[in-house]
This record gives sequence, structure tokens and C-alpha cells, in this order.
Amino acid sequence: VQLQACGGGLVQAGGSLRLSCTASRRVLSNNGMAWFRQAPGKEREFVAGISWRGGSTTYADSVKGRFTISRENAKNMVFLQMNSLKPEDTAVYYCAASRSSIATMARNGYHYWGQGTQVTVSS
Repeated sequence: VQLQACGGGLVQAGGSLRLSCTASRRVLSNNGMAWFRQAPGKEREFVAGISWRGGSTTYADSVKGRFTISRENAKNMVFLQMNSLKPEDTAVYYCAASRSSIATMARNGYHYWGQGTQVTVSS
């Protein structure tokens, strides 16, 4: 079982990035998916989640209106479109597969994690 995240990089404040997460079919089928992030010295926090069929999405207040999570189950992929990036968005971003078909905001609701991709936003 693998989750492979990519798409991070260095961007100026106000810019955009699109993160991608490729999962093995076994992980993606019937699972809610989410993106978390962890900044240096801080706890890993929920960013956005999407239900198995994509009909339900949830966002952290700090990213609402700027980030969009989506998925393409046929390709075993989940995406995070990040617009209007701010320096405080700088972190390592992780994709995760939920233990159920929904995407909870709690870290213990996820049992598979990707390796993370670094996002750095300069001011």
C-alpha cells in the first residue's frame, strides 16, 4: 500500500501550486482521502478532506476559499489546488487515506500516509 505525493515547491505569496497524490488501488477504493500539513515545530494539522465518491469536502478554516481538494478515482489520484498562497502555508504536505468512506478531520482517522511534499511560500 503506497501513497505518493508530489507537486510541492517554492512559490511567492499570492501564487498557486497543485499537489497530487497517487494511491494504490486498494487504498483509494472506498476510502475518504485528505491532505494534512506540518510546519516546523508544529503539530500535523488537517487541511482538506474528500469523501470516497467526492460528494463531500471539508476544509480547515485557514484554507477555505483558497484551496480545493478533488479526486479522480479512475486514476487513483487526489489533488489539492492551492491558490492565493501565504507564507503561513509553508509546510510539508501529506496525503492520507481514511479508515472509512468519509474524511474526518482527526489524524487518528487515517491509517495510510504518504511521504510528504514540501511547500514553501516566500513573502
